[in-house]
Amino acid sequence: MSGDESESGTAPKERVFVALPGSPRDRRATLEACLADVVRSLGLRIAPASEDRAHWTWAHHARAALREACRRGMTVSEESFGPLLRAAVHDPDPSFNRQFVEPALNAFGYARVRGALLGYLRTGTAQERAGAARAWYWTALPLRMPLVRAENPGTGGAPEPAGAPEPGGAPEPGGRSALVAEWNEAALRTFVSDEDVHVRRCVLPILPLAPSAYPAELHDLVDRAVALARSHPDAYIRHRVEIQVRH
Repeated sequence: MSGDESESGTAPKERVFVALPGSPRDRRATLEACLADVVRSLGLRIAPASEDRAHWTWAHHARAALREACRRGMTVSEESFGPLLRAAVHDPDPSFNRQFVEPALNAFGYARVRGALLGYLRTGTAQERAGAARAWYWTALPLRMPLVRAENPGTGGAPEPAGAPEPGGAPEPGGRSALVAEWNEAALRTFVSDEDVHVRRCVLPILPLAPSAYPAELHDLVDRAVALARSHPDAYIRHRVEIQVRH
């Protein structure tokens, strides 16, 4: 069902996601605050936002500054971990959120990034749960930013090898896949229990729907999730579940 990273370490394929919930103005204000924290914590050089400059122009320059810093190489402070993850979760663009996930993965490792996103899924607002699901998709990326390093490497734990387990795939034995198994269970429970349509739309594409991806005690919940999706009033959810159960 998944277009996520393969065992060969290739990057995830493009996937269609829906927009995050909330009004455009609210999302813009939240993202602006997140971007400002990223710029400040990483010490990026960018002209400050002003009344005579459109917000999205400033946001474009902030993103460009982050990309350039990653290309040239940078040391990422402990303080920057939270801003990078918040920006990834609150970015309304389902492709641009990768720009925050990838440097965090390279600096702090898969386990720490996935653990933080799991926390958002379990305890966040509806917007944060939806955003965490969309950001999780990119945690299958191989580590391709060797010049992006944590200031204190020991704080993030040793990063996993480039062939990290697929976020939407069946968990493999071993400690490095434990968070994937935890995520899958939490995502399954969220999809069944959370009635917010935006959350369900964002969780479903990365949700394994084969019972074999879960322990036996969760098989009934998988059946409930499939039945719920098939009878859901939202056309996207009904369409998406049929794609996933066929693969």
